[in-house]
Amino acid sequence: MSASVKGFKDSYGACGSVFENIYFVSGKRTAFGKMNGTLSTVSPTDLAILSSKACLKASGIDGTKVDQVIASNIAQCSEDAFFLPRHIGLYAGAKLGVPALLSQRICGSGIEIIAQACEQIGMGKGDCILSVGTETMSRMPLVSFTARTGFALGRPEYSDMLWEALNDTAATPMGETADNLAKKYGLSRVEVDEFSLRSQQRYQKACESGFFDDEIVGVDPRGSFDGAKHLPDLKTRKYKTKTRAKESFVKDEHPRMGTMESLGKLPFVFSKSGPTTAGSASGIVDGACASIICSKEFLEENQLQAMGKIKAAVSVGVDPSLMGEGPVPAIKALLAGSGMGISEIDLFEINEAFGAQVLSCAKALEIDQEKLNINGGSIAIGHPLGATGVRLVLTLLRSLKQLDKRYGVASACIGGGQGIAMLVERV
Repeated sequence: MSASVKGFKDSYGACGSVFENIYFVSGKRTAFGKMNGTLSTVSPTDLAILSSKACLKASGIDGTKVDQVIASNIAQCSEDAFFLPRHIGLYAGAKLGVPALLSQRICGSGIEIIAQACEQIGMGKGDCILSVGTETMSRMPLVSFTARTGFALGRPEYSDMLWEALNDTAATPMGETADNLAKKYGLSRVEVDEFSLRSQQRYQKACESGFFDDEIVGVDPRGSFDGAKHLPDLKTRKYKTKTRAKESFVKDEHPRMGTMESLGKLPFVFSKSGPTTAGSASGIVDGACASIICSKEFLEENQLQAMGKIKAAVSVGVDPSLMGEGPVPAIKALLAGSGMGISEIDLFEINEAFGAQVLSCAKALEIDQEKLNINGGSIAIGHPLGATGVRLVLTLLRSLKQLDKRYGVASACIGGGQGIAMLVERV
């Protein structure tokens, strides 16, 4: 009955873990704010604290029972960013002695921190772990790496870190990799635009049905966090959103319903031949998503109801010029290591970094699109880098429940040429 982990690798280079008796108990996310929108004034630390406290409350677990905090955050966007994982743990209510870690696998970081939580539990280094991803992309700074040593007269050196994040100095800018995949798999602009419109339509339908209501925690216009009773000496943290509204922020800001006609008028962004446009790329947004991972013993001792089991996880490298293809070898290795076939998977959540990228992966893996991102994806919702992977797993488990299905795979391509995938089973 004890939780366990067993690692594996394949000849291609993929490495992964298979888990036994490790559970995803609950998850909560903020609504995702558009670039320079409602959440743009809130630090990623505060967004993570808010979603973590909501996740703990929803699970019925007291913060003092958390054994470790593992956080993901890609861009350091606040003055106290060095302390981000530690501050999350302290203000979420973890005990003073509980360690906190920051982990970074760019777009796959959210899945990575859930996998790391499972590995820690499988090795006996905890029974209950808080895994939280967070990003305030609007706050990505303009930086000068040479300011301390001075500039040549009239030649100050500054970089826009948000823009630079879309580049890969070793190979190919992120968007170009999607266009490369479109050429490799023979995808037309019409096909890519149709997929992008479908993402928006599926999200809108899910939103209207109330599907997302249970996974979103509201962000009040002004808020503060104090230390728990066992940590009374912590300084009060305060935040305020950009809006002057009185009500909580509870609705994703990025979704924008269009038409095939309006999508067809958008210019290509990354290459002259496309097909990627602003309408077929993921949104730049702000938000956080938290999850609680625990052992079977912890689940039973605390009489908790889990959403699902985490069965396995895999990460792998791919050609940087075809970065978006990462989910293909990752999912293949994941299923091989789990002894399953593609036809046994009921639902897939593949991060929509770009429409051409997801379609290419679906084509390579022969995934039925009726099983793919059934409630929309990052083209509609947005892609807050450190938080997306946690959202993918949370949305996947809730989608399995929605359709009364059993097995699901969450996956993402990763900047620089990697892929990551996770197998879950609804309980």
